[in-house]
Amino acid sequence: MIPWPDASDERRTGFNLDVPRNGYAWWYVDAISDDGREGLTIIAFIGSVFSPYYAFARRRAPADPLDHCALNVALYRPGGKTWTMTERGRGRVARNVHSFLIGPSDLGWDGKALTINIRERSAPIPGRIEGRVRVTPQAITKQVFVLNPDGNHRWWPIAPRSRIEVDLRRPDLSWRGEAYLDTNAGDAPIETGFKHWEWARGALRDKTAILYEAERRDGSRIDLAMTFDAQGNMQPFTPPPLLPLARSGWKVARSARSETDARLLRTLEDTPFYARSMIDTTLLGEPVTLMHESLSLDRFKMPVVQAMLPFRMPRRK
Repeated sequence: MIPWPDASDERRTGFNLDVPRNGYAWWYVDAISDDGREGLTIIAFIGSVFSPYYAFARRRAPADPLDHCALNVALYRPGGKTWTMTERGRGRVARNVHSFLIGPSDLGWDGKALTINIRERSAPIPGRIEGRVRVTPQAITKQVFVLNPDGNHRWWPIAPRSRIEVDLRRPDLSWRGEAYLDTNAGDAPIETGFKHWEWARGALRDKTAILYEAERRDGSRIDLAMTFDAQGNMQPFTPPPLLPLARSGWKVARSARSETDARLLRTLEDTPFYARSMIDTTLLGEPVTLMHESLSLDRFKMPVVQAMLPFRMPRRK
């Protein structure tokens, strides 16, 4: 899967890559402001992997991923956070190699930067997120990772070292910072391939470190540790020991690799099956603040969890 640099095969490239029934694709951005006070994540989904509506549709018959698209935006500020994830059906989605429209919002790639125009309503607390975000990669990487033996779950760290410009009208917010951009895609529901995973990335002095660890359904594991420099060159490294951290408020397990102690700075998201955190660790001899995710897909499958999700993930036909 080569989403942007090579558009020679439009069935497999760009935002219009092939996503089979029951499959998914997402494009992920996270960023921290230069002063460390502001943060955000943005995820554009085809076949929203955490959608209760998509999960219900798959139980009846193979489901169309284009009927379950969403733009998830989360703003993390000193005074709190704003979160939005409204699902749209096929009639509110359009895409080609370089652009992806989801309802009133859209993403576009111009060959140099990814521009995201946001017009979304927050939930469950009513509010709005409106404005523009622009992500400019320092380099585009070439490595695509197959995450399981069947080859039906894949990950590409497109631009681990990027700059971001955030200019929003609602809320009134403008900042610059360092950012990260990647994409995942799969030909089957993510919960059929994995039980649990943890992912983290952090900006070192002159490179970005990424840790990707998951337990597959068959009991085997994938454990990746690598750095990328400003030219997009990858260098694997031997990860330090895995240190347990306090479970989230919903008791989702968390851990982090570090050469010294690991310290939980802030829990950004705390849900029954997923936690996003900021963690201080030491990697390759440098102190680093990690953006960290911990995901329990056994929890996600539970009927009681599925029943709770529509309160934060409304659907607009």
